[in-house]
Amino acid sequence: MGVLNVTPDSFSDGGQFVAPERALAQARRMIAEGADIIDVGAESTRPYGDAQPVSADDELNRLRPILAEIVALGIPVSIDSMKSAVVGWALDAGAAIANDVWGLQRDPDMAKLLAAHNSPVIVMHNRRNVDADIDIMQDIASFFTRSLEIAAKAGISAGNIVLDPGIGFGKTPEQSVTALARLNELSVFGLPLLVGASRKRFISSIIPSEPHQRLGGSIAAHVMAAQGGARIIRTHDVSETVQALRVAAAIWDRR
Repeated sequence: MGVLNVTPDSFSDGGQFVAPERALAQARRMIAEGADIIDVGAESTRPYGDAQPVSADDELNRLRPILAEIVALGIPVSIDSMKSAVVGWALDAGAAIANDVWGLQRDPDMAKLLAAHNSPVIVMHNRRNVDADIDIMQDIASFFTRSLEIAAKAGISAGNIVLDPGIGFGKTPEQSVTALARLNELSVFGLPLLVGASRKRFISSIIPSEPHQRLGGSIAAHVMAAQGGARIIRTHDVSETVQALRVAAAIWDRR
């Protein structure tokens, strides 16, 4: 899954793809590099608590010039939004997947909207406050249990759900590392797992670095995540990540 942020303030690539022609060129580039899904976001949800919220109208104004053209490129497009109004518009415009960073637990209309569209949804773990003292794996499991209850009540098919532990969201750097190290524990839910560790700040807690300097750490995290059971990897750096995962897979296949 290639990340395409059409925002001015995303933590890693804010402002780079606001212009429609640059956004479309980046989508084409990621597909050529091996992306199977393009994840389009029009509001920064950067996981450090300092993103400025925007209205649904602002998100839609950023999406309208580019979404249909990205959909026309021919691979599934996911819409990264926590607002049902934005997700509904995007699904009607051809997006195939909803990516909800609040796991159906923030917008009360999200679950029934997705059920009505029979849309796949990525349910991400999140927390409003970081708490270094909690058992983060227990918290993730409890969150997912609640999200799945909401999904079932709304009529969302279990076959339409992907779980994302939310690396960097509502977690200390140490808790993000723990979530990656113990990813296989989430297999108890019997659902596909997505991991997006790309350029996240936990890498800097291990080796000081700015977002654009974290390619090596991102690849290491994603290879380990794939080994731990992740079936979708969300990344800013598609070609390098595809190469790393294919080489890792070739080595694993020889074991």
